[in-house]
Amino acid sequence: MFTLTGDPDGEEPYVSNPSGDGTNARGPMSGDYLLQVSGVSKEFPGVKALDQMHLELRKGEVLALVGENGAGKSTLMKLLAGVYTPDSGRFLLDGEEVEISGPKHAQELGVSIIHQEFNLMPDLTVAQNIYIGREPRWGDFLLSEKRLNEAASALFERLELPLDPRQKVSELTVAKQQMVEIAKALSYDARVLIMDEPTAALNDAEVAVLHDLIRRFRTPETGVIYISHRMDELKAISDRIEVIRDGRYIDTLTTSETTMREVISLMVGRELKENVRPETEHGTDEVVLAVRGLSTKELLHDVSFELHRGEILGFAGLMGAGRTEVARAIVGADRHSAGEIELKGTSVRLPNPSVAAANGIGYLSEDRKRFGLLLDQRVGFNVALSSLTKYVGLGVFMKDNAIRVTAREMVETLRIKTPSIDQTVQNLSGGNQQKVVIAKWLVKDCDVLIFDEPTRGIDVGAKEEIYQLLNRLAAEGKAIIMISSELPEVLRMSHRVAVMCEGRLTALLAADEADQESIMHYATLRPDVLGAVDETPEAEMQEAGTR
Repeated sequence: MFTLTGDPDGEEPYVSNPSGDGTNARGPMSGDYLLQVSGVSKEFPGVKALDQMHLELRKGEVLALVGENGAGKSTLMKLLAGVYTPDSGRFLLDGEEVEISGPKHAQELGVSIIHQEFNLMPDLTVAQNIYIGREPRWGDFLLSEKRLNEAASALFERLELPLDPRQKVSELTVAKQQMVEIAKALSYDARVLIMDEPTAALNDAEVAVLHDLIRRFRTPETGVIYISHRMDELKAISDRIEVIRDGRYIDTLTTSETTMREVISLMVGRELKENVRPETEHGTDEVVLAVRGLSTKELLHDVSFELHRGEILGFAGLMGAGRTEVARAIVGADRHSAGEIELKGTSVRLPNPSVAAANGIGYLSEDRKRFGLLLDQRVGFNVALSSLTKYVGLGVFMKDNAIRVTAREMVETLRIKTPSIDQTVQNLSGGNQQKVVIAKWLVKDCDVLIFDEPTRGIDVGAKEEIYQLLNRLAAEGKAIIMISSELPEVLRMSHRVAVMCEGRLTALLAADEADQESIMHYATLRPDVLGAVDETPEAEMQEAGTR
């Protein structure tokens, strides 16, 4: 099947052949390959990350690369970017074999990568970050700040990015930091652009801007490898989808001719449940946590709700609505200016997360690497991290054997993929790092668990396992708050949904009342509208404020 694709720069359309029958309007298929990966393997101590990997990127296409966490996606991309060296196999650019000696060499060859974790220097300006090591100079020594900013401005104008070259990166939102990473990659005149989870921290509007940028980058002489766990994005942006599993190539599918169910099945090797909804009623009527009039100077205003034993209470809202701020205020990570917190009917003061944990409230931050883990420590130590007092003997000595027994139990229970409990956490995939954070709080055995974006950056197979775990914890009587930016996830998991907008709780919806349309209605119900009684229907006011 031939597909006619228009070039975004207004040049003549060109023909690609996603069916892979070996021919197209421009001659043999081999001439259409921009990048080929053949028989590439890579092994780390105790782990075979890639085994005879295969990949073909055609000129002018967006190739989505999907697989579960630990499947080898990031390893393959780091090989292409020159970060790692392959043990065997070969790379071809425009049909000619190349040996990528390092990141700088990869950039010289036209291969640029945008890593999942930002690689920016917060104290430098946007322009300085983009052209670090390549700054315009007067003579041999003096940097030209004027020419540097002019070059960055010209780049932003060409890419249509709303960035100020003089602004410090530390002052930017996550979305704009992502734009800086993209601009830096494209400043090298890239032909192959590799994007590793570029939308993990972006909202829907920002994702649309990113996709538009990708479409403008794509020409008959360029190509994009796009890694994402958001299945809906693949249909929107990719031409073909390559699936890998356990470090091996599985299949390549034409996006327009496949279903996401088929892609997911190939990724995980099994069928996953879809459109599952929780029972309308939560576990019990016992109120474990009550929040009354919670406010902060920065954002929150008069937030009140109750959390029951055996319930999963989902928090939904747009970016900046205050969902994370509620969680942080509850556990004392942020100071609240007004309000009261009750645990099992007793008012408590929680000045910091340690005190909150001692009172049975566990908080899994959305930034697991910064606040949830000690990346340079082994898996076993991280699992025991929130409960170290359990494992201290004679006042000073750690009960290492007890820690090892507990860690092994958690690795088995949560199916954490690691060579051993002595593996350093930073060497695990993102999904397995998240499981280590969850294990840490399961060992603590908290009554209240707050999960902030528990599946961000995690593949669909690992998501399913975490969903099953949350349901099991609720069935065992744990009270759970789950904050998520993915509405299907909120609807699937929540017995009730709390919706926030600009620091206020605008609705509490039962599972049978919640759908994407109603949640988005309350997520955009601004405070000035909420307060306008004469303009807001009485039923909506009651639902938004008192249910």
